[in-house]
Amino acid sequence: MKAIVFNRANEIGQVERTEPQPQPGEVLWRIRRAGYCGSDLNAFRGLNPVMKYPCIPGHEIGATIESVTAGVPEKFKPGMAVTVLPYTNCGKCSACLSGRVNACRDNQTLGVQRDGALTEFICTPWQKLIYSPKLSLAELALVEPLSIGFHAVERGRVAARDTVCVLGSGMIGLGAIAGAALLRQARVIAVDVDDAKLQLARRAGAAEVINSKTESLHERLQELTSGHGPNVIIEAVGTEQTFLAAIDEVGFAGRVVYVGYAKKLVAYETKCFLLKELDILGSRNAARRNFEEVTAVLESGSYPVNESITRIVSFAGAGQAMRDWSANPALVTKIHVEV
Repeated sequence: MKAIVFNRANEIGQVERTEPQPQPGEVLWRIRRAGYCGSDLNAFRGLNPVMKYPCIPGHEIGATIESVTAGVPEKFKPGMAVTVLPYTNCGKCSACLSGRVNACRDNQTLGVQRDGALTEFICTPWQKLIYSPKLSLAELALVEPLSIGFHAVERGRVAARDTVCVLGSGMIGLGAIAGAALLRQARVIAVDVDDAKLQLARRAGAAEVINSKTESLHERLQELTSGHGPNVIIEAVGTEQTFLAAIDEVGFAGRVVYVGYAKKLVAYETKCFLLKELDILGSRNAARRNFEEVTAVLESGSYPVNESITRIVSFAGAGQAMRDWSANPALVTKIHVEV
């Protein structure tokens, strides 16, 4: 079977691999559509610290069941369109023992710590299946990236009474916007430096938008919150400036959720931690319930699916699409590869 492989930093190619053979309790999936993730871009650029080369990328999946094995429930049949929880968990670490398996110390995500889905077939335990007969393959391939933002919203304990500021309107930021606005019914302020992405943020549920390149972020947030600052800020960019802005701009007794990660050390003036009595939270991966929440929102038709997919390419065009994205990252929200 064919597969896309990162051989080393800035080198992507196509190879032939042996088709996997499912074990009892596993499902063989035929990959139909796979999305490129920000972690894939970082891996291509040599900036993903947990990526080991060579590696097949991809964990945003729209697939069909090719075959099932003994031990798989009878309701799962060949031909069903599905997506997959791409994470593993050990069941033994402190995160797993506390029920937060998405933060497993020994997690291995498809396409990051182990070979991923930009290939023709993969096998996983049937328990990793997410099924919705109402969703298209394109929608199924959006479930995982949107679920990352939904999990950040959950970590921030967002409620309908809250004003939530989301820094960044890329795919993860859009998930946070949709999770806060469409699921939790909160008021959302989206921040980005690109007007086109801010227009998409409005479609995803943002009530107000701020272009921090052309407007003062502080002045606009103060204006929009009657001088209080947002109750919750979700950082979905991953720069020193946005990490610091989240602390500076959130209101007193507020919550800050970091779902992006800064590539350089960040130096804080820590007095705001105490004076504002902040809850500062990390957010990693997503839980099954977040996948199910995203599935329900997509089934409702309230999320702008087509507008979120910047480009759809063939398998043969996957390498060039990644190189193009690396050269002009601001132009892309989501790239889908048809396998």
